[in-house]
Amino acid sequence: MLNLIFVFAIIISFVVYFYFKTKQFRSALPIAKNWYKCKANIGLGAFILLFALNQAYLFPGLYTFIIVAILVILGIFVIMENVKKVRHYGQFVEEEFQINK
Repeated sequence: MLNLIFVFAIIISFVVYFYFKTKQFRSALPIAKNWYKCKANIGLGAFILLFALNQAYLFPGLYTFIIVAILVILGIFVIMENVKKVRHYGQFVEEEFQINK
C-alpha cells in the first residue's frame, strides 16, 4: 500500500514539473519565466525525494540507503532553494503582469 502512495506521489510531482516547465516555455515575460522555472524545480526536487524514499522502501540494503541518503539531501536542497526563489520572484510577478497587459 505504501508503494502505491509513493508511486502516486511520484507521478503527481512529475506532472507538476511538466506543467510548470511548459508554462515557463510559453511565457514571454522574463520574471514570470524564472518564477515558473523555480516552481518546476520544486516538482523536480519532490520527484527526486519521493523516488529515493520509494527505492529505500522497495530495496532495503546498505548501498541503497547510502544512495537514498544522497538523493534525499539533494531533493531537500533543491526544494528549499527553489522555494526561496519562488517567494522572491513572486513579489515581482504580479507587477510584471500588470505592466505588460
